[in-house]
Amino acid sequence: MLLAGAVIVLLILLNALYVAAEFAAVGVRRSRLRRMAEDGHQLAARILPVVEDSRELDRYIAVSQIGITLSSLILGAYGQAVLAPRLSSLLARFGFELPSAESSAAIFVLVSLTILQMIIGELVPKSIALQDPTRTALFTVIPMQWSLRLFSKSIGLLNGSGVLLLKLLGVPPTGHRHVHSPEEIELLIAESRDGGLLEPAEQVRLHRALRLGLRTARQLMVPRERLAVIDAAMPFGDVVELVASSPYSRLPVYRGSQDNVIGILHTRDLAIRSVQPDPPASVTPLLRPIVRVPDTMAADRLLAFLRERRSHQSLVTSDTEAIVGLITLEDVLSELLGSVGDEFKR
Repeated sequence: MLLAGAVIVLLILLNALYVAAEFAAVGVRRSRLRRMAEDGHQLAARILPVVEDSRELDRYIAVSQIGITLSSLILGAYGQAVLAPRLSSLLARFGFELPSAESSAAIFVLVSLTILQMIIGELVPKSIALQDPTRTALFTVIPMQWSLRLFSKSIGLLNGSGVLLLKLLGVPPTGHRHVHSPEEIELLIAESRDGGLLEPAEQVRLHRALRLGLRTARQLMVPRERLAVIDAAMPFGDVVELVASSPYSRLPVYRGSQDNVIGILHTRDLAIRSVQPDPPASVTPLLRPIVRVPDTMAADRLLAFLRERRSHQSLVTSDTEAIVGLITLEDVLSELLGSVGDEFKR
């Protein structure tokens, strides 16, 4: 019984090893491994070629999957072959009929081993690898290299079969890519600054660019109560005087109510028309259309939206379609690059 327990523990630990190796290889930071390898760390020098080459990483992950599958299958078969008969005979002594004792023992062994496998062989090593991928990758690289030699022929067969099946299903095969979370990218930026590769101002800009998607149009817009707007019924001469005293080159124009914005007036159009003979009674013929965006739109998507529409500004609306503000390219770029001064704005 002691030997059976030792074999079961060994199989669960093998499964845990392959799970930890898989998650660590995908989550480890290449820059840190590269630095450790340059400093003479032998284990880092072994794992670095794997994470830098997508094909090698595919093989590494394939070995992990083979190891996880084999250890799980062997664990289940061994448990049913060794533990279930002993447990069924024990249940028979307590009055269970033989068929009932055998089925109950098989179910109990299967459920117990599955729970142990999930907790010790899956959840715990995955959490460890995600929390400290570098140390986990270094700890598992030697047994993984042994496994690569052991399963070298199986890897080509299994990977090739998987690629063929994907092609038959019309799905383009994509290798395992080394991806980083935003938090890891921020650490990489900080390391680059500490290493002298980035100036402090460049680090700040990169951090702002990384976090641009977390800012919404409502957070960056000019609120409605601070907007400089023009009434479409205002005489042309009065509009010229108003625009001349305004620091803005584009002003929204409304009709009746400020909720009814009918377009945007560009000062260039107004200036050209004002020097021509017979100025119009109102600025309505000079208006250009203005786009609208929801107040929840992320700033990075807003940049792409304005670029596609070839527009410099947009009205910001709430979920009830009410106008809550105006946002311009300058507002978004100021979030990215810092405040840009304007000599015409007080």
